[in-house]
Amino acid sequence: MTYCVAMRLNAGLVFLSDSRTNAGMDQISTFRKMTVYEKAGERVLVLLSAGNLAITQAVKQLLGSETIEGSDGEPCTIWTAKSLFDVARIVGSAVRKVHARDAEALKKHGIDFNCSLIIGGQIKGETMRLFNVYAAGNFVEAGIDGVCYFQIGESKYGKPVIDRVVTPLTPLQEAAKCALISMDSTLKSNLSVGLPLDLMVYESDSLEVDKLINIDETNTYFRMIRTSWGQRLRQVFDSIPEPTWHGEQPDLASNSVPSQAQAMNPLSKITAPNG
Repeated sequence: MTYCVAMRLNAGLVFLSDSRTNAGMDQISTFRKMTVYEKAGERVLVLLSAGNLAITQAVKQLLGSETIEGSDGEPCTIWTAKSLFDVARIVGSAVRKVHARDAEALKKHGIDFNCSLIIGGQIKGETMRLFNVYAAGNFVEAGIDGVCYFQIGESKYGKPVIDRVVTPLTPLQEAAKCALISMDSTLKSNLSVGLPLDLMVYESDSLEVDKLINIDETNTYFRMIRTSWGQRLRQVFDSIPEPTWHGEQPDLASNSVPSQAQAMNPLSKITAPNG
């Protein structure tokens, strides 16, 4: 299992992935889930992967040579495509090729074709874009209908904090902090997600990779997050009044809390008949 998150903001892009692929009683394996393709000054592409490791590795192996007919009618690869849309199409084409080759054999062994990918970045002459590519090779784009981020893998534990904090207007450093807190929440709740992490922060129109780091258990900033986030969350929790079962209702229109606030409305109940 794994957890990857990517955010498309007005100021740039944030990508974060863990590296755990297997967690059991006697074996823990790690493989990097983030792949960066860069041609400085011309294009920066970032691929995040989740799912069956053999499948995602096969897809990445094909990407370097996969060719499609681009939107302009000319053949293109990820290095020559003129739009991120065509790059997403190339990723989808590679997924379908691996499916055609391996899916039937996997099915005979009771293994589902499990593959999720995020591809994003910027090509010179085009704005930043971010896509989520599914196991069928189809994809959707972030930034449509207000959605500015994608998650793949074990996403449920890290989703609430992102939903409460991140919007397209969020500054890059704040979004990176939120992504790391989201990852810490996932690490806390799920053994199948683990260190080290890969974090990349891309500034809009820079067309180069200059903020890419690997985070392990010795990283001072992430250790601070792991310690302080739990403590601060507990402090906020303790500051909220406990519910009571009788008394007046709280005044939700003001900041004042009556002495017997948060009273619960009684629910109807069915009692057993006598005899």
